[in-house]
Amino acid sequence: MSGDPLGYRARFGVVTPSVNTVVQPEYDAMRPYGVTNHIARIHIPEKPIDGDVGFQELVDAIDRGLDDAVQRVLCVEPTCVVMGVSIEAVYRGGVGAARAIERRLNTRFGELTLIHAADALPAALHALGVDDGPISLVTPYMPDADAHLKAFVEEIGYGYQQAIHLRAPTPLQISRTPEADVRAALTELAAGRPRAIIQFGANLSMARLADEAERWLGLPVIAVNTATYWHALRRHGIPDRREGFGSLLLRH
Repeated sequence: MSGDPLGYRARFGVVTPSVNTVVQPEYDAMRPYGVTNHIARIHIPEKPIDGDVGFQELVDAIDRGLDDAVQRVLCVEPTCVVMGVSIEAVYRGGVGAARAIERRLNTRFGELTLIHAADALPAALHALGVDDGPISLVTPYMPDADAHLKAFVEEIGYGYQQAIHLRAPTPLQISRTPEADVRAALTELAAGRPRAIIQFGANLSMARLADEAERWLGLPVIAVNTATYWHALRRHGIPDRREGFGSLLLRH
């Protein structure tokens, strides 16, 4: 990265939906010196997520806009491309869906280093010493997403205990989910004593709340944005640790 006075350790090209107001500030809050984040937006409509059909339409809209966003962010010659959207990487086939995206982007743009939730989350679990057992989820989605998320959890080798879906009515409204609702969901999930709780939904602000929750719940709580950004750092040999974002970024 020589020659770049700010991104002399890494430049992360980040693609995230146009309605996402959380990925950029959370990634920037975790950014160490010498690393820069460069955002490209995937245009999606702000419309109701009405059942499985509406959710499918949302995922399709993200998929249609992904390639153009990647093309734009490649203009900065990033060290890697980080997918600041979690559901795209696991919907319709778990890890297989993520590999299909990788193949498509590599065919179009050449060999890319693509960082996404499908790789980051299992890496985070293993780093935290959670190698098996039941996992619970909290998401902003409608319950129709449950089957896709269950398939992902089982494919990466874990049991699926339960999920609480907070039913945000539109993509933008995900970012406005009351923190009290998230806290209540975490408390309810922890009562079942899973090995860990994972939060899906990159537009649901949880990086700092997960840090708090680990202390009062006594188990690993993994925010998807923290896991994804941590994975990008560690994949590029950047060992910096940060307080305030949970044990993953502080100790691993």
